Amino acid sequence: MATQDVDSIWLNRKIYEDAEITYYENLAKAALTPLAGEVAKARQRLIESRDTFTSNIETIDTGAIKFFEKKLVEFEKSLNAIIKQLNSIDVRVASLEKTSNQSKPVHQISIAGAPKTSEAKKDEDDDDVDLFGSDSEEESEAASKLKEERLKAYEAKKSKKPTLIAKSNVILDIKPWDDETDMKLMEENVRKIVADGLLWGASKLVPLAYGIHKLQISCVVEDDKVSIDWLTEKLEEIEDYVQSVDIAAFNKI
Repeated sequence: MATQDVDSIWLNRKIYEDAEITYYENLAKAALTPLAGEVAKARQRLIESRDTFTSNIETIDTGAIKFFEKKLVEFEKSLNAIIKQLNSIDVRVASLEKTSNQSKPVHQISIAGAPKTSEAKKDEDDDDVDLFGSDSEEESEAASKLKEERLKAYEAKKSKKPTLIAKSNVILDIKPWDDETDMKLMEENVRKIVADGLLWGASKLVPLAYGIHKLQISCVVEDDKVSIDWLTEKLEEIEDYVQSVDIAAFNKI
């Protein structure tokens, strides 16, 4: 490149730089134009939303005020109706009191406010005297006597009424020492246990193991007279035949 051309470039540098700046500004404007449109649309939406919200608030406030005004009017009407009814009642009561006073005899009104005479006081003192006191005491004694007789009759009737006797049906498992124990003699000794309120029932031999059987026997006991613990102890005292006693079943009758 010639020296003259180089000098020309440096002399026109400002023109080239301005042209370059203008070029990039145009590119930037082209890129920002759609974005500016979206921003404007968003701003318009915000303005519309604000106006709608403000309008709704004004509508709500106005509706609430109208509602409370309506309720206030209704309450005032109800209050006036109650006051009217109360006034009517007062007039009715006054009318009844006036009618009652007019129908009362004059001599009764004057006597009610007059002091009592000595004769009237004497009559009241005479009224306090119980002229029939003795008769009342006799009647009270007769009533007490009749009450006692009825109580005695009730107790006698109650004592004759049969009472329910509580009983239990018990099945016992009585185990021997080994297979050589004489089970027949064991049962005989068991049934020798006798007590008021104890009744022995049916029995059978139930296999255990290795040829050993246990004696299963039932009995009925009166709960107030025979204790199952006492019966178990008496059975275990038959030490020659009995190893242990278990309760297989226990039912109230």
